[in-house]
Amino acid sequence: MPLQIVHHPDYDAGFAVNHRFPMSKYPLLMEALRMRGLTAPEALSMPEPAPAAWLKLAHAADYVDQVIACAVPHKIEREIGFPVGPRVSLRAQLATAGTVLAARLALRHGIACNTAGGSHHAKRAQGAGFCTFNDVAVASAVLLEEGALDNILVVDLDVHQGDGTADILRDEPRAFTFSMHGERNYPVRKIASDLDVALPDGTGDAAYLERLRAILPELTESKRWDLVFYNAGVDVHAEDRLGRLALSDDGLRAREDLVIGHFRSHGIPLCGVIGGGYSTDVPALAARHAILFEVAARHVEVAARHAGSTESRQ
Repeated sequence: MPLQIVHHPDYDAGFAVNHRFPMSKYPLLMEALRMRGLTAPEALSMPEPAPAAWLKLAHAADYVDQVIACAVPHKIEREIGFPVGPRVSLRAQLATAGTVLAARLALRHGIACNTAGGSHHAKRAQGAGFCTFNDVAVASAVLLEEGALDNILVVDLDVHQGDGTADILRDEPRAFTFSMHGERNYPVRKIASDLDVALPDGTGDAAYLERLRAILPELTESKRWDLVFYNAGVDVHAEDRLGRLALSDDGLRAREDLVIGHFRSHGIPLCGVIGGGYSTDVPALAARHAILFEVAARHVEVAARHAGSTESRQ
């Protein structure tokens, strides 16, 4: 079974090419995955829009209704960073459902990834920071409500602190939020995660990976996690225009290998979401996001080979 990938063409809401949020990265990411041989029909799943009942498990009911009706107050739209018209509303519902679907696939297959998601600035009351709905928080709430699992870990390595996820899940004892991010980056006012690690501007591959390598064992020793949501934001890259850290492509690849390898070695299912990435060179940005899928696919392949060799010895 190949790496399970969730995608929808309407993840692209058709923003102008000069918009600060590079919406065209979504179709370009899929093209990058096709070029890497990762999009066989049996690998792909497509979500339906998230029902309002799911969204209201994590967000205020009046805000959910406003987004679905495309009637978000202008003040909140300014904080989100774009108007919430029909295409943005649909995209937010689809991307959120995509993370729910990817989580279900991860529980079944060990790893699955959504080609969108990681909208971690959306809080319970409203969206912010290019994030309309908080897909990881919604997916966590849905799976916990259904009794599908008991303990969820959120590993958020986007360069921006996961304030919205911390806000929504802070009173949920079955969810633990970990954010490692740029200390001086957005948001100015952080909302404390269960564990926050703030990095100075200019942090590069070696220091970043050393810090992360020390933290991951502490997370797995603290509790038996039923699922990890991994926000693999690539805005930690040296060439990201909103990032202020200094990881290279090789550093990103090493990060993904470290995170995925660590949790899979402990038998913990992992749901990957792409998080942030901001560049005027959108094809290069899409290639950075594709690293998550390349590394995840390699871990799936290694696990399948190991299972096959184990069966042949029995």
